[in-house]
Amino acid sequence: MCPRYPDPVHLDHPIPILKDALGKVDTLLQHKVHSPGLPALSAIVIYNDTVLWTGNFGKRNGSRNISAPPNEYSIYRIGSISKIFPTIMLYKLWEERKMNSLDDPLERYAENFTIKNPWGHLRESKPSSVTLRRMASQLSGLPRRLRSTSLMWKGTTQEALGLLQDDVLVVDPGTRCHYSNLAFSLLAHVLAEQAAEGKYQHWVSENILERLGMEDTGFDITPTIHSRMAAGVYGSGQVAPLYDLGWYRPSGQMFSTAADLAKLAMVFLGTYHRRLLEPETLKTMLTPLLRCSREYFANKTGTPWEINEQLGYDIIRKDGDIDGYSATFSLIPKLRLSFIVLMAGPRPQGGDIVAQTYDYLIPSMESAFREVEKKLNPPPSPTPYVGYFTFSNLTFYEIKVGVRGELIMQQFGTHVEKLIPKNYRTIKLHHLKERTFQVVFDKEFPCTLHLGSASISLEIQNGQVFNFYPFDNKGLSPGFDAPGLNTYNILRMQRKPVFYT
Repeated sequence: MCPRYPDPVHLDHPIPILKDALGKVDTLLQHKVHSPGLPALSAIVIYNDTVLWTGNFGKRNGSRNISAPPNEYSIYRIGSISKIFPTIMLYKLWEERKMNSLDDPLERYAENFTIKNPWGHLRESKPSSVTLRRMASQLSGLPRRLRSTSLMWKGTTQEALGLLQDDVLVVDPGTRCHYSNLAFSLLAHVLAEQAAEGKYQHWVSENILERLGMEDTGFDITPTIHSRMAAGVYGSGQVAPLYDLGWYRPSGQMFSTAADLAKLAMVFLGTYHRRLLEPETLKTMLTPLLRCSREYFANKTGTPWEINEQLGYDIIRKDGDIDGYSATFSLIPKLRLSFIVLMAGPRPQGGDIVAQTYDYLIPSMESAFREVEKKLNPPPSPTPYVGYFTFSNLTFYEIKVGVRGELIMQQFGTHVEKLIPKNYRTIKLHHLKERTFQVVFDKEFPCTLHLGSASISLEIQNGQVFNFYPFDNKGLSPGFDAPGLNTYNILRMQRKPVFYT
């Protein structure tokens, strides 16, 4: 049945089918918490600007016999979810025209950058193919980290550029997905030199965290922050050290809470009350860039996302794993849905809990959307559109006014009435603006209607736009076009036609 991917609509809670799905998510995650390997877990589900559910399981400090459970304000390290923030910085500076293009080569902002490229051309081209956007999407070809360094390296950006001069690109930039902490840290430090006097953390705090009210998110684990953290452990139950990532901080140093990350999710869903990026910028940032090869851990890559396909949707996610902690920040923009999970331990065995959660949530959200009575906008006045219309005297339509002022269009004619059930000959018109309307089917409908040896695609018709002509001297529209169906000159008739057999 269609629509295959129903549009998100306003939902009045509680919704039984959604409540049942969230109950299954609750049970799933509760069973994943265990001592000693995963003592604490916090998760949250967001739809639009509403928190649908929160789950907090286990003990905040698993090594103590008596410990309070975590809550949505408990602090966890988030590892590579930190990479979202230099990416936001990149797009924000692009919006503010502080750079020419997302695809500017790195050396435009870091003059000393050079690296050997054995791929593609025999001669290295200038400028290089290591661009800002590729650095933010695991497509730069840069190594995972600087040679002879660990993630706790305390060097400078100039030292990093010096180390790269005799290093080599791992893959040809833009052609293959290759994970690189180096790329994100270098991107963050170079952008900070351009726009924040080298103070990357200060820029993130001032332009993102404070702006969104993410008060419990940051970089520096002070004694106060430490006292509010869920204690992270290895799989053995041994408490993990809270080491500092030094120069690699932009790639994985940050901590946060489920409540704070819910605010960030609403930003990407376009529903948060404080704007961070323009809608078109968000759309660009959420667009996949390249399908990855089979050996990579995601189907597609984006800035900075790992993207997997599930039940017909792109699951946009960023995973974070650091000693003692694992986390996932995920979105389905098409459903305006987000699931965030923070764990004080390694990822549990028995399958990907994010995919398992969406196996419950996606079908229930689709069903909820399909069952909701659609609220349609009526036109300011229905009079210009009411009447009878025909396309080349082959098909005939009547437009009339519904009980709430919305327009209802019904196809009629002797032949049509015999072949097509009345439910599928009647559509509603949702007023968009001026003289344009969108076709809406009231309830679920068959994607294809089979009529003997012929068939009609109702799926194609749903959501199409009708563009009515300017009104004549009687205040009536003489006809309309359906450009998405490549159908034009559907013209008004003076009266209802009479059919003879």
